[in-house]
Amino acid sequence: MATHERETDILVVGGGTGGVAAALAATAMGARVIVTEPTAWLGGQLTSQAVPPDEHPWIERFGCTRRYRMFRDGVRAHARAHLPLTPAARDDVALNPGLGMVSRLCHEPRTAVAVLDGMLAGARTQGLLETWHHLEPVEARVEGDRVTSVIFRGGHDGDLVEIRARFILDATELGDLLALGSVEHVNGAESQAETGEPHAVDGPAQPMNVQGFTHCLAVGLDRTPGAHHVIARPAQYDRWRDYVPRLSPPWPGRMLAWTYSHPVDLSPRTPVLLPEEAHEPGAFALWTYRRIIAVGNHVTGALPEEVTIVNWPQNDFIEGALADVGTEARDAAREGARQLSLSLLYWMQVEAPRPDGGVGYPGLRPRGDVTGTPDGLAMAPYIRESRRIRAQATVTEQHVGAACRGVARGAPGIGEVFPDSVGVGCYRIDLHPSTGRDNYVDIDSLPFTIPLGALLPVRVRNVVAAGKGIGTTHVTNGCYRLHPVEWNVGEAAGLLAAHCLAANTEPHAVRNNPRALADFQSLCLRHGFELTWPSTVHAV
Repeated sequence: MATHERETDILVVGGGTGGVAAALAATAMGARVIVTEPTAWLGGQLTSQAVPPDEHPWIERFGCTRRYRMFRDGVRAHARAHLPLTPAARDDVALNPGLGMVSRLCHEPRTAVAVLDGMLAGARTQGLLETWHHLEPVEARVEGDRVTSVIFRGGHDGDLVEIRARFILDATELGDLLALGSVEHVNGAESQAETGEPHAVDGPAQPMNVQGFTHCLAVGLDRTPGAHHVIARPAQYDRWRDYVPRLSPPWPGRMLAWTYSHPVDLSPRTPVLLPEEAHEPGAFALWTYRRIIAVGNHVTGALPEEVTIVNWPQNDFIEGALADVGTEARDAAREGARQLSLSLLYWMQVEAPRPDGGVGYPGLRPRGDVTGTPDGLAMAPYIRESRRIRAQATVTEQHVGAACRGVARGAPGIGEVFPDSVGVGCYRIDLHPSTGRDNYVDIDSLPFTIPLGALLPVRVRNVVAAGKGIGTTHVTNGCYRLHPVEWNVGEAAGLLAAHCLAANTEPHAVRNNPRALADFQSLCLRHGFELTWPSTVHAV
């Protein structure tokens, strides 16, 4: 097996949401960048994981970077240019292509692929950017407090590729570079004794207690009378049909059922599948939650069916983790998550009770054309929780939790204003059921800032966290893991690395010198970052 060698200024390991943003920022500064990605698509949550963006209430006006806003504008422009929209939808300045409830911008993964590719086109044309797909990091070379290169396996020939770089950004979904490069890090849930967080685990830390991950699934609904698209019975269907998650507080019954724990108060909640079935006041239809193709936005007869993304309580996988486990256990967890999602689809097609007294929705069908896969499953699982660096600054519940800071629900307030802020974000502290058998933790939080110190390891000098591996805790990962925050983190990491190249300095020196920090924050502002929140925002 041959080993090929390459060299660049900045290596971005992982081409997800944060990795793309890092590449955009670094190449805008003239740095040479190589991005490696294990799947066929760049974009992570937005594309290969098929997760419509989770965003905050003010996203249409403020609360993100200029480049993230360019991405959002690009999604709408792409829809207007290429979709058979109604005149009303085309003229809607706040067009939501899928009319989904989870976001003001629910859209197809392929739309995000096209928009991101367009945003990266200039850097590619200038020879500043290379993106290498189907590569997995397998080894890192370390000299003292620096990671000098990363070795990857994959590509079409399966050979090894060693890439050397002055700065290396970890934008992997699981913090793989941290483990390979001996970068001090944390996995799983810290203890209350360590962090003092009210919602940290009582007793010793639980390194293998992580939020469940989900293998999302794109599903269409053929409303033709007699439509029948029932898939082959999944291999693990018997397992998942009878599965009751063992959680504390308890789950209300079988996972493959309409009833699940309400994330906030954990009471049983029973939605309907389709909006026309929502007869009771306040009834919730799962179909519209993450809908990405809406017939109502398109001219009559232009589209055969609507499409939604199945990323629901019923297909969160908690029976295994993906980080710090052996290959056999990791592969079993990945396949288990795939089988759970396929089993949920099969259950809905053949066994799910309908409000009209009937059983099953055989017109449901997987839409692999949407996800770029044969079976409608996303190319990669949606991973909520990564390994996290032991950082120069760690964000805790005391910094961003509304109750911790004495702020009532909906009351004005912001989280800790970090003096080394390199961005902003906002989302509830939202922890899904975990491998440690914890049910949902979903509590009010405050609009927050992103401290530069959370991107920097305590010791290693040339590695910067560019995704979910920043210095949060198990608890605060629940609000720092969403699309615009991961983008902001990645963009800050890319800008920082390029700035350090240009100034012949290192990230820690930028953060720990007041003058250097002020200069970098001014650079962030010039690149369209927002470093603070206005006083008008409130707890969410």
